[in-house]
Amino acid sequence: MIVPNVRSSFGRAEAAYLVWLLARGSESDRDRQEQRLRENGLDDILDDPRTFNAIMAGPGLSTAPTHLVFYLLVRHAMLEDGLDDRTVTDYLAALLVAFGHGPRAFTADGQDVELPYLTDILAAADAASGRREFLLRVHLGEFALWLSGIFPDFISQRVHRRGAPGLDYYEQLGATGFRQAARFADAERHGLHLLYTRCADSFPALRVALNRIADRHLFPASGDRIDRLLRQVTDEFERRPPN
Repeated sequence: MIVPNVRSSFGRAEAAYLVWLLARGSESDRDRQEQRLRENGLDDILDDPRTFNAIMAGPGLSTAPTHLVFYLLVRHAMLEDGLDDRTVTDYLAALLVAFGHGPRAFTADGQDVELPYLTDILAAADAASGRREFLLRVHLGEFALWLSGIFPDFISQRVHRRGAPGLDYYEQLGATGFRQAARFADAERHGLHLLYTRCADSFPALRVALNRIADRHLFPASGDRIDRLLRQVTDEFERRPPN
């Protein structure tokens, strides 16, 4: 089960790395960053845009721990849209770390059978019960968010070539999966029911935040540029508050 545990894994090594990165060899800057760390805590440094820029520029990206990079990517993409929820940030970072390794994205937790399509997951969940159903409902939400968030260009290509469902389909099924998972006793027992509810309620905004990561940092040169521009403009328009 994917849980929001990336932030809690940060310790002295990550703090020392960020201080070193921000100080850039200056002893006085290092002293200031260490004092800042003592007085304000690590989150103050993690949320600083200068930290993110230092990681993404020069040698920072190649030397930084993977889990730290994913956390900063998600945190700053969400903050850009005013989504200041550290628990959801932590959860999405853990999701990217987990699904980025091997076939985990295609299997529900503890299951060996690969389910490559949302319809497969939905059918399996409808036929299951108890804890297995809970895990499949969670996986429906996570897999829909992973696909629509990190691979929106792939979805757009399938829409054009095969008439496949668009991003709104993934948003609907993903939100439904999270919302249904939140109602299980397993979710409350693990302290995840509120997290799943927040993911369901904010699924489109989370999808857009992950799109920003994919467009800018993971696949900046892939996909049809017109399709990508239209998606970005549409998302921006839909996020604007009504007059």
